[in-house]
Amino acid sequence: MTTVPVEQRLGLDIKRAEQALMAEKNRVLAAHGLTVAQYAVLLTLRESPGISGAGIARACLVTPQAASAVLKTLELKGLVARSRDEWTRNSSHIELTAEGGHLLAEADRDAAAVEQRILDVLTDAERTTLRGLLERCVSAVHPGGDTRKP
Repeated sequence: MTTVPVEQRLGLDIKRAEQALMAEKNRVLAAHGLTVAQYAVLLTLRESPGISGAGIARACLVTPQAASAVLKTLELKGLVARSRDEWTRNSSHIELTAEGGHLLAEADRDAAAVEQRILDVLTDAERTTLRGLLERCVSAVHPGGDTRKP
């Protein structure tokens, strides 16, 4: 079996970039009383009002159990509301409350500024190239598989 020399491996570089991004997002979102996971769920609800808990889990790339725990916390904070579907009576639709929408708008401004700092150091062509390269990395690790599931 051929091994790749440590200095040629990309895993650490990819992880460092991801950790730097998440650490900075955690820092700015904490000022709003949110975690990155909570922010991701609120953002998903803004983009897909009424989505189910399972849909949130898929969109946020987490397990249904993790999504459920985050939703429970957000519901206790009054940021989301759940309602039962009259027809199925067993599926819950989740939406942002007015308070949740207001908090998300403020938090999203700060979280987007973090990502903007990355965009500012890359040209349009570099952004396109980076997205393509990252997608190829994901495909190499999960050939032919569903790469959206954790």
